[in-house]
Amino acid sequence: MRRDSLAFRLIAGAALWSAIALVAGGLILSAIFRGSVERSFDGRLNVLLHSLIATTEINDRGEIERGRGLSETRFDLAYSGWYWQIWPVAQRPALRSRSLFDQSLDLSDAERIDRNEVGLKIFDTVGPENQPLRVVERRVTLPGYDVPVSFAVAADRSEMNEEIQSFNTWVFGSMAAMGFGLLVALLIQVRFGLRPLERVRKALSEIRSGRATRLEGEFPLEIEPLAEELNGLLEGNREVLERARTHVGNLAHALKTPLSVLTNEARSHDGPFGETVRRTTMQMREQIDRHLARARMAASANVLGANTPVKPVLLRLANALERIHAERGVSIEVDCPDEAGFRGEAQDLEEVVGNLLDNACKWASEEVRLTVTAAGIERRNRPYLLVTVEDDGPGLPEEARKTVLKRGARLDESKPGSGLGLSIVTEIAELYGGDLKLESSSLGGLKAALYLPASATTA
Repeated sequence: MRRDSLAFRLIAGAALWSAIALVAGGLILSAIFRGSVERSFDGRLNVLLHSLIATTEINDRGEIERGRGLSETRFDLAYSGWYWQIWPVAQRPALRSRSLFDQSLDLSDAERIDRNEVGLKIFDTVGPENQPLRVVERRVTLPGYDVPVSFAVAADRSEMNEEIQSFNTWVFGSMAAMGFGLLVALLIQVRFGLRPLERVRKALSEIRSGRATRLEGEFPLEIEPLAEELNGLLEGNREVLERARTHVGNLAHALKTPLSVLTNEARSHDGPFGETVRRTTMQMREQIDRHLARARMAASANVLGANTPVKPVLLRLANALERIHAERGVSIEVDCPDEAGFRGEAQDLEEVVGNLLDNACKWASEEVRLTVTAAGIERRNRPYLLVTVEDDGPGLPEEARKTVLKRGARLDESKPGSGLGLSIVTEIAELYGGDLKLESSSLGGLKAALYLPASATTA
């Protein structure tokens, strides 16, 4: 997928925002769960603290003593991670749980709490064997005891941390799986959503190759106006072409009639004046034919949808020229694949190949070979046809090959013609993006190699 493609932009943008949303959502869920677990843990410790305070008494000697034990049995197991401790402020700890064994809780962190505030204190510290502890402390004044007494309940927070870690692993694993699922869904959605554009591209390719003349099929509501505008553009292009052809034909008819009158009048006058008029009108007719042909070819060379099967045209031309040159016994061998197609109009193909065949038949002794190669030829990243016309005539020297391609150039006046055929072929080929080359033939005569654009139907 290219970075400058519409699909990449849609997927990248949606994936970025999805990733941000999923990460933010995961962090928020983790924070909410952590807060919930900590509040639940602190609430449980607070309940045990209240139970500890409620079961503590002052005996007849004015000493602090514990009554019944707490419900949590882990307070009786050495270094279990669950501890309680009671001590007067002015003395060392007086009472502690059995789980502390021979140690005391180091509540030096409590010194950072305002001692003048009477209320619940919650903080973290390190207990025996480097256990991370969560501590709940309250300072209480007991009846009959003048010194405020601190009650503390502590529990190992590793269990809580493991629960939070397990939840975070599950949450971010789920978010990752959800992100992957969203990415797959985005890919499917974008591919499915942009599929109509691919259909438009293929339809335009069908039109350009000549297999269709307009966009057919149903399109989504958003693309339907585009398809209608493209069809309107194609129809307008065809209308412009038809009007151009009509105007070209009208102009040719309008000019050729006066020229015919001048030519006939000039024939009735002998002498230099009549000869000059005849020569001038002939030149004018040639110029009109030339420029009208160029105008017609320029209008039709790049017509969208133009496609001409090559083999039927070549067989028709070969049969016609064999009959024309039947007295000389010239045979024309045609080798053309059935799938060969010309991306252009039939009359232009007839014009170029007809001129080459006619020229070859005039100079051939008895054999003309017409070959079309339609596979493996690319020019300007597009498929092309190679049309070769060879004869077994006298051939043409290399230095004279460029000369005969000039308009009106003739090296031998004994053969009929105006010398315009090869130049017309060159002009038409160039209008279609091709060219004409003259080489030596394996038959002994001249070989004309003509490159023309192939249609998409060509293998």
